[in-house]
Amino acid sequence: MAGPLDIGFSLISQPWALLVLSLLFVGIYVKYNSGPRFANPKNLPLPPGPKPLPIIGNALDVPTEQMGQRLKELTEKYGDVVYLDALGQPMIILGSHEAASELLDKRSANYSDRMPSVMRLISGWEWTFVLMPYGLPWRRRRKELHQFFHPNAVAQYQPLQQRECLKFLTKLLEKPETFLHQVRQSFASTIMRISYGVEVAEENDPYVTAVEEGVATFNLAFVPGAFLVETFPSLMRIPSWLPGGGFKRTAAAWQKIAHNMRDAPFEKTMESMANGTAEPSIATVMMENAMNRKDADLAEERIYARDVSALAYAAGADTTISTVQTFFMAMACYPEVQKKARAELDAVVGPNRLPTWEDRDSLPYIAAIAKESMRWQSVVPLGVPHRSLADDEYKGYYIPAGSACIANLWAFSRDPKVYPDPETFNPERFLKDGQINPAVQDPNTFVFGYGRRICPGRHFAEASLFIMISSILHTLNIDQATDEHGNPITPKAEMTYGVISYPKDFPCSIKPRSAQAQTLIYAGLKA
Repeated sequence: MAGPLDIGFSLISQPWALLVLSLLFVGIYVKYNSGPRFANPKNLPLPPGPKPLPIIGNALDVPTEQMGQRLKELTEKYGDVVYLDALGQPMIILGSHEAASELLDKRSANYSDRMPSVMRLISGWEWTFVLMPYGLPWRRRRKELHQFFHPNAVAQYQPLQQRECLKFLTKLLEKPETFLHQVRQSFASTIMRISYGVEVAEENDPYVTAVEEGVATFNLAFVPGAFLVETFPSLMRIPSWLPGGGFKRTAAAWQKIAHNMRDAPFEKTMESMANGTAEPSIATVMMENAMNRKDADLAEERIYARDVSALAYAAGADTTISTVQTFFMAMACYPEVQKKARAELDAVVGPNRLPTWEDRDSLPYIAAIAKESMRWQSVVPLGVPHRSLADDEYKGYYIPAGSACIANLWAFSRDPKVYPDPETFNPERFLKDGQINPAVQDPNTFVFGYGRRICPGRHFAEASLFIMISSILHTLNIDQATDEHGNPITPKAEMTYGVISYPKDFPCSIKPRSAQAQTLIYAGLKA
């Protein structure tokens, strides 16, 4: 399968390569000669940044790997707002939470758009509001999703979250070596019930597989700079069968996967509605509401219901999956954290029940572990770039309309002025006198995004994370695995690269904390 930047320059002597190069240079020429670069009526300076080269600008300064770390180096050198010109595309790198909050939160009316994306249209993700330009289709989908995931609505899901957590703990007792997979299975099962009213199979469920395959393509397709056609749409003129047109073949394969993720479980739920066996869900509620309105266009409402149901998985679930997997890594590396957590759980919850969301205010150390799990390995390194709709001014600098604005969340989580010794997993950084310290920045203020583009599923994700982490610590011991010689295997704090990062596979030892804890799990599942 063709990959990012598949342009085939190594075969430049071939006739077709001349077509590729011609289209590329036409694209560059158009970007630089289709009118004035910037209006800039006040003649303000652009934000500082590395000196651009002729034609290609700062294209060589835009990293293609370890982007969070490389962009952090740029903002450390030039300041918390850096300007890059990548092949004619203005880019604003935001290196501090202060700058990101000022522009993307406080000025969200101007910074809620998304960059135009060819890959969104050809890879099957035209329906996701995460990438949609700011406008009515985006607002409608977000409004619908919000009604199912605002704080009051999320409370109705807590019994389901507790139940799925018990199933998860049971699987860890029976198959502890599959813990990374079981994290995914648990959250997929929960979301499938909420979105479609579907009870998924414990293993190899086709709908869970469809969702995981779909999210995997998203994670590859929309990393900034992954596909050159995003910068030069003229490359769409290259036939897919020519070298250099491989991105089209990739996108066509991904389109089938993304549409299957969106369509398959929804069609199953529509069949269940037709025969009267559907369980309540986002899909059924939206369709029933539409059918009860005399003026509703049912064909259009069906599209909205289909899209919003599929979007629910992206509303915090995948971020939470990565955070829980990161939590396991941290517990294997920091046993003293587990010890302190259990002392708090024993004092507040006791041995005869599992913790619930209602215990959260009484379990500040557990809440701090959840926050530190969000911060420690930067689950969403860069998020999805915002786009400025109009010219703007910030701290005396000119920000052109159409700029790609990238908030370096990876850097925010590692700011030593905010989080001293940032590479260490230390929940106590969020505590003062045994309580959550409001003076320390909560990672949730940036992990879930900014402004009108903030993740609508953040409240659901926060509840899921607390329920899962507190229940695991109350019932299980997490230790480092050992090799064939009995030596401990310390997990490496390494993450995959994508829009969402996940811990690379690592082993750990998971055992019941006690016979009583094991009984508590099984008894809770039978209740």
